[in-house]
Amino acid sequence: MAAPGGLVRPRNGKIIAGVCAGLARRWGMSPTLLRLLAVLSCLLPGPQFIAYIVMWVVIPKER
Repeated sequence: MAAPGGLVRPRNGKIIAGVCAGLARRWGMSPTLLRLLAVLSCLLPGPQFIAYIVMWVVIPKER
């Protein structure tokens, strides 16, 4: 059963925690493209790592 809004971290196709794969699935994007954008965003100042960890904790795993 999916979470409200359909945002879940998949069991398959994840690299670290499945956050990018889950977001890509929800938004209809390529997981590879979203992962690349996430890595590139880490070159900019800001709380990207903290946001990733928060999403890791908050977004439920796929059952």
